[in-house]
Amino acid sequence: MPLRLIFMGTPDFAVPTLLELAGHGHEIAAVYTRAPKPGGRRGLALVPTPIETEARRLGIPVLTPKTLKTEEALAGFRAHEADAAVVVAYGMILPQSILDTPRLGCYNLHASLLPRWRGAAPINRAIMAGDAESGVMVMKMDVGLDTGDVAIAERIGITDAMTASDLHDRLSRIGADLMVRAMAALERGGLTLTKQAEDGVTYAAKIEKAEARIGWSRPAHAVLRHIHGLSPFPGAWSEIGLDGEAVRLKILRCALTAGVGEPGTVLDEQLTIACVDGAIRITELQRAGKGPMKAADFLRGTPLKCGARFS
Repeated sequence: MPLRLIFMGTPDFAVPTLLELAGHGHEIAAVYTRAPKPGGRRGLALVPTPIETEARRLGIPVLTPKTLKTEEALAGFRAHEADAAVVVAYGMILPQSILDTPRLGCYNLHASLLPRWRGAAPINRAIMAGDAESGVMVMKMDVGLDTGDVAIAERIGITDAMTASDLHDRLSRIGADLMVRAMAALERGGLTLTKQAEDGVTYAAKIEKAEARIGWSRPAHAVLRHIHGLSPFPGAWSEIGLDGEAVRLKILRCALTAGVGEPGTVLDEQLTIACVDGAIRITELQRAGKGPMKAADFLRGTPLKCGARFS
């Protein structure tokens, strides 16, 4: 028999999992997500989360509680009489009373190879750290920060061409299939849980704005991974003088290339920038107030001379 589930999630990353679970016949009793936020022009309109939009399209009841720690919230959660809860980037801590409510437990989809990169920004941190691989895991939740026993996992390699957006999209699709497989095993009583290793624990702290500025006095590979780990949001940036003023440019994609020069120096007319060891060639960027553009399109309107400096 299909499971009766509560789904808890918020961003685009969670949408494929919701759709796959519903598509495989599981009964989604309710969707919990974050409340709509002001958006649009002047921030006047309230914009629902991607999960709320999809849930309403599917005709699933949507709840947006500010907290799950009240008796009222607990009573409402219990009233769904769910077999299990599926949590994907919900953005709110689940207290023990909530975790204990579904008879088969609460299961989280996490975008890292636990115990590496527990926490808020595992996709960004894996790329920024130069990791050779990432992955996605289904774990049975406990009250710790991504410390629960792991049920099922899948690994993928991280290439130097991958941005956080690229890895996000791949893991989102893989994770949806993984959660469907986990719920199928749970349904037939065959889901095996394994404790996380005690060694190799790292924490993926939330990305701070101060981290986004590019430090050119680093090896080219580290600069590339920093840029790709923050692309497209918040976007790694640097400043350069254009028409007598310092202009901020977000660098969205780049590639390793040969080159020697003072770090931050433009080495040719193809946006090759010197690092402390090697160089990168910018392939996609964004000027403030403009949309993303290929480097060739940018250079047609804003030629940069050799010797110009990013700071």
